[in-house]
Amino acid sequence: MTSSTPRTARIAVIGDALIDELRDPSGSREFVGGAALNVAVGLALLGQHATLIAMLGDDEPADRIRTFLHEFGVRLIESPSALGTSRAVSDRSEGGEPRYEFNEAARHRRIEFGGDVRSAIDEADLVVVSCYPFDDDGQVDALLDAVGDSERRLIVDGNPRAGMLRDRARFLANFERAAARSLLVKAGDEDADLLAGEALDDFVGRFRGDPHPIVLSTAGRDGATIIDGEASLHADIVDLPGPVIDTMGAGDATLSAVVRRLARDGVPGTAVEWASVLDEAMGIAAATVRHDGALLRSPGTAEIVPS
Repeated sequence: MTSSTPRTARIAVIGDALIDELRDPSGSREFVGGAALNVAVGLALLGQHATLIAMLGDDEPADRIRTFLHEFGVRLIESPSALGTSRAVSDRSEGGEPRYEFNEAARHRRIEFGGDVRSAIDEADLVVVSCYPFDDDGQVDALLDAVGDSERRLIVDGNPRAGMLRDRARFLANFERAAARSLLVKAGDEDADLLAGEALDDFVGRFRGDPHPIVLSTAGRDGATIIDGEASLHADIVDLPGPVIDTMGAGDATLSAVVRRLARDGVPGTAVEWASVLDEAMGIAAATVRHDGALLRSPGTAEIVPS
């Protein structure tokens, strides 16, 4: 790896922060959520200095999000929203998979790249983007303009949601454009189906490059694969005690775990080092899905509380 000394990194995460309303036969519950927020909190729980750059309204749900991030030690830089704070309502199937509906704020999310945002990006060792409005050309232009040395620092997870998409083709084109300038891109099986109607292996082929980006390919119960140049390494999902309760945070936990290792140790240089990264990520994902909500968990940890 590029560095043998573990360190605490500064990581800026750009994307969504919202209220998740979960409806199931037992009733309705609300959680602070959002893919980018989950990644930022996960990184903080894994010992990194995390900054979340997200859009919030001037309302009570935003206050809940601010309090939540403060409790977990995540710095917040807000973009204002005239439409209020984003909300996702999900009804759960018997398998625990969420089906989402989003409010107007979520469907029109955007980030203002002002001085505070650009300073946080400039200071960051890594910049992670998740659930970003890639179907907005101006937002993608602003993002790529703000992240210098993107091939060294930028990590993108398209994380599209059907209820948020306004232009599927434009989203895919801009996601590919950002990925081509990134250190690492995460692509999931649901992303492949939603954006391109393709099998995951075909979808991943859109992003493979030399030397970048590295591709993190996730396939739910079938585990994850890292593709780094011509090298490809797969890890199965880890089998932990207890039933799967909620799969909502699995992908975010996987990304958090991989980003933490890249930030701490640098990019792996061997298959053995990548195997260690993937095995740890699969263990964290498996622990996370055995709890309600999307908060990152580690194997053997019954509860994670704010620091």
